[in-house]
Parts: sequence; structure tokens; C-alpha cells
Amino acid sequence: MIIKRSKFENIKKKYLKFIQSQETTNEQFKDKLKQLNNFYIPICDMIFKKKFGNKKTKLIGLSGGQGSGKSTISQILKILLKEKFNLETVIISIDDFYKTLEERKKMSKNCSKLFLTRGVPGTHDTKMLLNCLSKLKKRPFNKILTPKFDKSTDDRCKKKKWLKVLKKPDVIIFEGWCVGAKAQKKNSLIKAVNELERLEDKNLEWRKKVNYELKNDYKKIFELIDILIFLKVPSFRYVYKWRLLQEKKLQKISKGKKIMDRKKIKKFIMFYERTTINMLETLDNVAKVLIDIDTKHRLKSIKFN
Repeated sequence: MIIKRSKFENIKKKYLKFIQSQETTNEQFKDKLKQLNNFYIPICDMIFKKKFGNKKTKLIGLSGGQGSGKSTISQILKILLKEKFNLETVIISIDDFYKTLEERKKMSKNCSKLFLTRGVPGTHDTKMLLNCLSKLKKRPFNKILTPKFDKSTDDRCKKKKWLKVLKKPDVIIFEGWCVGAKAQKKNSLIKAVNELERLEDKNLEWRKKVNYELKNDYKKIFELIDILIFLKVPSFRYVYKWRLLQEKKLQKISKGKKIMDRKKIKKFIMFYERTTINMLETLDNVAKVLIDIDTKHRLKSIKFN
């Protein structure tokens, strides 16, 4: 779709303003306009074509390892969809649907102590998530509240801080590290992928439960996705590096609340390792949009399947 010069200038202005708000002294965005033209606008064009002539709300999955840029990209797409196509867009993060701390404490006693740590499939309230997505797509639409999770307190926010959706969205961007993840074959669970599994999941209870959740409740949710966008990181080791950057940003906005140090982050991402590696191996041909991210944290290439 050809954009009028005046409209493009307005899109560019809002895009650059948002990018600037996300930059830090240590991390500056490169090739900003090139990324706008080569990545973000083509993705929005694809979403519009999927939406055009159809009043149904479209669910866009945005998936990628921790620190891959999902939150930033979600906001960019929301800005462009509004400015270019006048589409109302709501961003839903799977992270906001973690079970409460109390619920995970119970799960850690009844199944595996590893479920106390949020992150893996099984630690989300899938019933609430499915219900929320269904209500957002329902016609006629009624205003709803969607939950918010505070990572600094490791618990769900009180309802007064939840997101209010007052207008029926044209597009839902559903972002999360494990969005679109597939279950593994049972024999793939036997060999531990890291020290956490080897020492703290010797009986495989945690791995089996995570895999069961992916095969059942999470599959039902992911099947609702109309377009899956996958941000493919170079390898899992970059998840640790970029997760550190995330923690620094969180520290700036959390006003002195408790933040994880390097040692804790290193252990924390072990919970994500198995599923992330499996996604890197299996989602290339599943995702409608595949974006390769280079070792310098930049968008490298894009492929539309």
C-alpha cells in the first residue's frame, strides 16, 4: 500500500519519538528508518490484508526469547496500525496472566517446587487467558478488564491497576516468550538441558507437567492465533545477555523495588531454556513471519511464510 508523503511523515515522527523513549545510553537503536520500511510497515500491511473486508478481530501472536524486543515491537506495530490503517489495537502479554504467588506456592507443594518460579507453561492462568481473548473477540463487545502482573513483587496487581479495554479492538497483539510453543516428544524430556533440570528435576515431574500443559491448554489458546510472528534469537546464550538489559530497564522504573542480580538471572533463565531451544528448532516453518535477530540485537532479515 502506497502511503501519502504527509501521512508517512506523521507515521515516521511518532515512530521515532517512541523509539527515542526506549533508548538507553548503552543501547541505541540502529537503522531506524530502514527497520521501519523493511520490517514494521510490511508486517502491518500483512495484518491489514488479513483484516481487510472482515469485521472479526484478528489475533496476532508475537513470540521470541526473553529480551528479544517483543514489548517494543508490539508498541511499534500498535502505533503504525493506528496511524496507517486506523485500526484499534490492544496489546496483551502472556506475562500478565501468571498465576498469583499464592497459587504457585500451592502448585510447588502439590507437583514440583520448580513451579514456584513464574515463567514456564503451567504457571499461567490459562482459563483466565482464554476467557479474556474470547471476550476481546466477542461480538457484540462489552468493555473488560485484563490483568496486570508486577514482576518486581512477583505477584498479580490489584484490579485497580488492570488494563481497561473500552472499545472493541480490530487487532489483538498477543505477545510472550512462549507464544506458539509446541510440546516435545516424551523421549526428548529424558536428557536434562541444564543444571537446574539435572539437580532439581531428577524425577522429570516438572518437565512432564510443562510438556502436558503445552500439549493441552496452551495448544487451545495458540490455535486461536491468525498470524504468528517469531523473533528468532541467534542462540539461547543471548537470552541471558539481553535479559540483563531488561533487568536494568526494570530497575529504572521500579523505584527501588527488589531486582534480580546476575546470579539469580542466570538461574532464572534456566527455567526457560528447554522450551526456548525447542522453539528455535521448530517455529521456522510454523510462523507466518520469521524475523532473524543478529548478535548485536538488531533485526537482520524477515521472511513471510
